[in-house]
Amino acid sequence: MDLDRYDKAILKALQRDGRISNVQLAAAVSLSESACLRRVRALEESGLIDRYVALLSQARSGLSVDVFVHIGLHREENRELQAFEDAVQNIPEVMECYLMTGEFDYLLRVVVADMADYERLHKGALTRLPGVARVNSSVAIRTVRKKTELPLR
Repeated sequence: MDLDRYDKAILKALQRDGRISNVQLAAAVSLSESACLRRVRALEESGLIDRYVALLSQARSGLSVDVFVHIGLHREENRELQAFEDAVQNIPEVMECYLMTGEFDYLLRVVVADMADYERLHKGALTRLPGVARVNSSVAIRTVRKKTELPLR
C-alpha cells in the first residue's frame, strides 16, 4: 500500500494515541473529518492497522521482570516446529516468540513477577514444551528503550 503524507500523519497520531477522536485526528493532520475517517477505514481494511489495544504498565501489573529465553529444539523438522509453536501459544507469560537463525531455534520474551515466578515457569512450562533440548535465559536488568510506534518512511 502506498502511503501519502496524510496516511503517514494519521498512522503516526494513532500509534501515539489510539483513542484520539476523529475530530481531533482530522484537525491534527489537516483533513476534513469525513476525509480523515475514510482514510482511517481504508487503513484498517488494508490490514495496515491491525488492531487497537491498551498498553498496560508491566510494573503496575506485577510482571516487572523481562526474561529473554533462547530455545533449542532436538530437531528442526516441520512437525516439531509446529508442535512447539502450537504449545507456546498456551503460555500466557510468553509475550513474543520468534523463529530464529543461528545457535538457537526460538527467542521468547516472557514476563514474570520475580525470579521465583520465572523458576516456576521454567520448570513447569518452558522445559516441557515439545521438542525442547536446550533453554538459555537472560534476565533484563533494566529497560533502556521500549516502543510500540513503528517508524514510517
